[in-house]
Amino acid sequence: MAVHTEAKRDQACLIVHGPDQPGIVAAVAALVTRNNGNIISLDQYSSDPTGGDFFQRVVFSRPDLAVAMPGIKDDLEKTLNPLGMAWKLTDQSVPKRMAILVSTSDHCLLELLWRHRRGELPVTIPMVISNHTNTAEDVRSFGVPFFHVPSGDADKSHPESEILKLLAGNVDFVVLARYMQILSPDFLDRAGVPLINIHHSFLPAFIGAAPYRKAKQRGVKLIGATAHYVTRDLDEGPIIEQDVARVSHAHSATDLQARGAYVERAVLSRAVQWHAEDRVIRHGNQTIVF
Repeated sequence: MAVHTEAKRDQACLIVHGPDQPGIVAAVAALVTRNNGNIISLDQYSSDPTGGDFFQRVVFSRPDLAVAMPGIKDDLEKTLNPLGMAWKLTDQSVPKRMAILVSTSDHCLLELLWRHRRGELPVTIPMVISNHTNTAEDVRSFGVPFFHVPSGDADKSHPESEILKLLAGNVDFVVLARYMQILSPDFLDRAGVPLINIHHSFLPAFIGAAPYRKAKQRGVKLIGATAHYVTRDLDEGPIIEQDVARVSHAHSATDLQARGAYVERAVLSRAVQWHAEDRVIRHGNQTIVF
């Protein structure tokens, strides 16, 4: 099943956020109307109607949207900028370009490739980059280019530079699908696009190697996964999605790892889909997900 961009043709997504104040909803609705648009869905949230922050996601249709986009953006600047509101307008028929970084574990990678092939993720995948070669054949079987960039020694500047060359101008965001390398602050700055990471939800309890074995030794009753945006602070970026599964004393460390992998796949897929559909608004170290 292919991605059906035709279903989203002539549909735009408008994200608005800034200081809450009277008249924002009316201003946005009037703007859509005078630009011959028809609102399909509208979600909004205010942290506090008195001096709080306002967030809104509006999807609307408009005939010949691509032609009208420059005019709509000019109208947005004139209408929303004086109110101190930040905004982003995207054409929903244009899928975002998603690169995937992976190491040896393939469960999250294959889930994303499979969902993409089924048309469940509104993205294109221009490349998969790995510091190992064990997933190369699987990736290429999906018709996706595979690039091997070895991690090298303790100095990560060369592999990071090679990855940045591959990414430059070719992607809109990057997914770390169990990419077991710590990326430098310089890499994050130079990448210039959002990065989404997935990890187990034991942090900070069971950091380092063999977390599921450590969890088994402690007799945990819940395991889970967290998908978040990558920042300079390791594993502390804004959280997009989380989920858990119950386990018991009867589960071995291998059982825990298998259940954890299942949750990781689902959580990462949802986070990627929501990001690709412009459903996630970053606000400081938090997210608003519509």
